[in-house]
Amino acid sequence: MIGLILAAGAGRRLRPYTDTLPKALVPVAGEKTVLDLTLANFAEVGLTEAAVVVGYRKEAVYARKAALEAAYGVKLTLVENDKAEEWNNAYSLWCARDVLAEGVILANGDTVHPVSVEHTLLAARGEGRRIVLALDAAKKLADEEMKVVAGDTGVTRITKLMDPAEASGEYIGVTLIEPEAAADLADALKTTFERDPDLYYEDGYQELVNRGFRIDTAPIGEVAWVEIDNHDDLAKGREIACQY
Repeated sequence: MIGLILAAGAGRRLRPYTDTLPKALVPVAGEKTVLDLTLANFAEVGLTEAAVVVGYRKEAVYARKAALEAAYGVKLTLVENDKAEEWNNAYSLWCARDVLAEGVILANGDTVHPVSVEHTLLAARGEGRRIVLALDAAKKLADEEMKVVAGDTGVTRITKLMDPAEASGEYIGVTLIEPEAAADLADALKTTFERDPDLYYEDGYQELVNRGFRIDTAPIGEVAWVEIDNHDDLAKGREIACQY
């Protein structure tokens, strides 16, 4: 199993930082970025390889590749998304379809989270589980969150477009994907972005569920984390990162 980080996004709401950097390389903890923090998590749980999907300002990631490998002892492969500024991340994850076949812990390049999330996902392996979503079941939800409905048969719905009161929790942007799920997921992602290039990879998860594929969840407990979309989120991310 290896790590996989989606870091192709432009993050326009974080300008001027993202005038020259992808969102995953905006400083969060001193000079450390979400990319740094996530690679550190991967290394702590024993992963020695990771792939990073790059697109917008990809040259900044290439420039730091050797330093990141040296800092975290994780060999990096960069996967290019040629439509990063045009299409949403269903296509971005599909670009890494060959990597999925190795089994991955997938992390969004804008999610600041503690390594306990990776430990929780790894502990959930087995018993036929092929895709496991890290779920925050404690947070009070609003309209913007990626909400999940899950029960004894796994996930039944994942979308931002639902009444928060109906949701079991929020998907935080970290998933364990076993090799056995790779082909099915890649096909579902392709169907998703061909239907609408603006869709999320979570819409690909919903496509899988609609096909009868079971997706499981792993509650992460009451831990501090944030998805960094704007400057307020960045300020919160900097507070959280200091706790780790």
